[in-house]
Amino acid sequence: MTSDQGAAAFSGYIDIAAEHVGGKAMLASDEFFAAKENLLKPGRSIFIPDKFTDRGKWMDGWETRRKRTPGYDWCIIKLGLPGIIKGIDIDTNHFLGNNPSYASIEACSSPESSSGQKLASNNTKWTEILPKSPLKPGSQNLFPVSSTDRWTHIRLNIYPDGGVARLRIYGEVLPDWSKMKKNQVIDLAAVEHGGIVVAASDMFFGSKENLIMPGRAQNMGNGWETKRRRGPGYDWAIVRLGRPGQVKKIEVDTNHFKGNFPDTCSIDICDAAGKPLDALTWAEFDWTEILAKTKLNAHSRHFFQNELKKSGLASHVRLNIYPDGGVSRLRIFGILA
Repeated sequence: MTSDQGAAAFSGYIDIAAEHVGGKAMLASDEFFAAKENLLKPGRSIFIPDKFTDRGKWMDGWETRRKRTPGYDWCIIKLGLPGIIKGIDIDTNHFLGNNPSYASIEACSSPESSSGQKLASNNTKWTEILPKSPLKPGSQNLFPVSSTDRWTHIRLNIYPDGGVARLRIYGEVLPDWSKMKKNQVIDLAAVEHGGIVVAASDMFFGSKENLIMPGRAQNMGNGWETKRRRGPGYDWAIVRLGRPGQVKKIEVDTNHFKGNFPDTCSIDICDAAGKPLDALTWAEFDWTEILAKTKLNAHSRHFFQNELKKSGLASHVRLNIYPDGGVSRLRIFGILA
């Protein structure tokens, strides 16, 4: 089973529970053998045969002790980005003989300040979004979800006990737009504001989704990077903004890209709100150049404001890089339409 099976199955959605977008394992019924925080870490888990702790075998995941009383184990997780859940990956990688037999998932919508103890109390209304389902050992267990509600927290229930390596909650981010002030300048492309990188010409070395993740990149692998171009043309990535707006300022960050940054870049916008836009249809829309071809530097933050051409509303932004290379982050600052 490949390491990207979950991402491939739920392509177009992001892991809204991931640690790097603010997801947090808040409370668990038990974590005797391995900590709940491992559930949300990046990548698939690893296995070190000869590594032990004073409690037993070291495992890269969340693992509870063997249950000798009735009931089941559970873990409450705060989503880093509230939204609609479309798919779930319960990964039991390396848990062979100690994986749960079944799992279910419940969700709730609760204030950001809610504590784990409050969420675990009988006062919290949980809604089942994944019924009790069998789990395979050492596998990515993928489940589609049909719920259309906006959720802030989930509870993973495992029956009766055991270990889960990683939990991925794929979904569509739904920001609380009521908190935005009139004429407030925000990053319209940011994942936390509902931005999605819908297409890219290539992402051999680094995923296109990294372009709009929170914070600056931790390393070169945490950006978008294309293979070395040996023929004519250039590479590009298209971002659907969280909501259409008027672009006021742009940042192109080549952080950590030192011998492989693009030589130049340009940026186009279009207003295609409500229309599908992917690698097959992007050329059909009317793109307007907002930033002319501009020189880039290695390992630097580039801010463009006065250089931007006057334009109308933007629902999508296309970053063009010449001829190829890596960009860690793209920020599109603007005012909501």
